[in-house]
Amino acid sequence: MTRALPAIVIAAAAGAAAAVAPHLLPRDRRAAAQTTAIGSNVEARGSSLTTADGLRRRIDEMERRLRERPADAAAAVPLADALLRLSRATTDGRPAGRAETILKGVLESSPAEYDALRMLGAIYLSEHRFREALDAARRARDLRPADAWNYGVMGDALVELGEYDEAFDAFDTLAAMRPSATAYARVAYARELRGDVAGAIDAMQIAAASTPAQDAEARAWYAAQLGELYLRTGRLDDAAREYRRSAFFYPQYPHAIVGLGKVKAARGDRDGALALFLDQLSRAPTLDLAARIGDLYAGRGDAPGSERYYQLAEDLAGPAAAQTEANLALFLAERGRKLPAAVAIAEAVAARRADIFTDDALAWAYYKAGRIVEAAAASRRALRTGSRDERILSHAAAIDAAAGQGRKAGRQDGRNSRRKAEGWKDEGWRDEG
Repeated sequence: MTRALPAIVIAAAAGAAAAVAPHLLPRDRRAAAQTTAIGSNVEARGSSLTTADGLRRRIDEMERRLRERPADAAAAVPLADALLRLSRATTDGRPAGRAETILKGVLESSPAEYDALRMLGAIYLSEHRFREALDAARRARDLRPADAWNYGVMGDALVELGEYDEAFDAFDTLAAMRPSATAYARVAYARELRGDVAGAIDAMQIAAASTPAQDAEARAWYAAQLGELYLRTGRLDDAAREYRRSAFFYPQYPHAIVGLGKVKAARGDRDGALALFLDQLSRAPTLDLAARIGDLYAGRGDAPGSERYYQLAEDLAGPAAAQTEANLALFLAERGRKLPAAVAIAEAVAARRADIFTDDALAWAYYKAGRIVEAAAASRRALRTGSRDERILSHAAAIDAAAGQGRKAGRQDGRNSRRKAEGWKDEGWRDEG
């Protein structure tokens, strides 16, 4: 699964409230799941048609209503939901920014408007403002403790901050209170973080099956997440099938198109992967896409081509001071570019959040900068959940090997120093004689 869990799960409508099987919950935290149907006006409104055309129609309709009544929460909240989905479906953060402005406008005129507050937490998640998301969700939880939605937002924020025990407790509470597609997806992510990829696939399959047929965008999302999980386990045919399903539910869905490109690359079809990546880059440019294209050009021996896209990746990431996650630092470190900047960015992000992916990026930046002791400490933190993420494990192996060489060299230096000291003693004794 992608690391951007908050942007994926919160916006999706819940669907049928089928009972969660306790064995699907994280295995050492099995809550007693009960079949519960907690109604939610927001989720009911959010479960309307979510094709690309459906989202645009809803946005147009709700924007019109807000022009007539700017503080109309009944229009503002479904508009914010539609904008958040559009942001996810286009990898464009601007609709989420518009949603934030709308919700804050409602809350300024009606501070007690509960649905606006609970949706604002989801918007903050999509903007990577995790502390603010956690605060908004806790305030909403205190107002209505029986609303399961708030535990999902809290858990998502806590995951991104690296506070995993509290996050998994929140997910367990969500699953026990309201079994749903969003709950199953969080169970899947918790399992993946703990290294149980097979269990994550099981839970994500149920999330996909629990999504209403009319919710095209959510169905596309869950299919793409299944594709990611299959890809990580080397099941390329299964991954390709799920990515195609995702693109069927929501044509040109970015996560599906990029996923199909990754499958082609894994099968050795570099030209096919490049064509898909370039096509997607023309619609929704991202650091990840530009970096992948640069890597493919580098594999061809085309240094100018790779440099062009590597520079584009840096430009798309924005200035170092604006980074809310360590993707840019990891990109620079993995390609040996601007290592002092990579370290500085990773350290700045790690000062605000302690998730395993930030720890891994920090570890690799330290490693490439030759700061092996610090790299080893950060790498140990990145391994703490038991994740089987291939990048984290490969980085950890390289860092451990370098640290081992350092320890070996240190022991040899120590032996040489002792021998030198003993030699000087012997020589001095002879001189005195």
